[in-house]
Amino acid sequence: MELEDLVRPEGVIAHLKVTSKKQALQELSERAAKLTGLSERAIFETLLERERLGSTGVGQGIAIPHGKLGDIDRLYGLFARLDTPIDFESVDDQPVDLVFLLLAPETAGADHLKALARISRLLRNQAVVEKLRASEDGAALFAILTEPAATNAA
Repeated sequence: MELEDLVRPEGVIAHLKVTSKKQALQELSERAAKLTGLSERAIFETLLERERLGSTGVGQGIAIPHGKLGDIDRLYGLFARLDTPIDFESVDDQPVDLVFLLLAPETAGADHLKALARISRLLRNQAVVEKLRASEDGAALFAILTEPAATNAA
């Protein structure tokens, strides 16, 4: 699974201005609703429900919020670089500044897990993460996320 199958250029946010985890999830839900045609509220509630099971802040300033929805026909990804790191209740207690949101159909099963694994591998690549943190515009972020060298090394 390639990341360009999940995230489109319009799903990359270079400067997300939020001050809390809840606000970040709200803003991302709003953007995701525009891309998917789904209800912003349904997306937000799905993400909150998942966060209640345990934070999706995976450490090193990275969060991968995700959820399954019944009315979605394929996997969708959004990526955001936050202007200011926020508390995300991460496993390492470090504030988060990079967020990759993944939405999947309820029937996705293995595809959802494969996508999460792919995103995790990419965001564990320190060189990729440093490039993402240094980039200032959406086009550059999209290029980093989808460049073959990054995804193959991940």
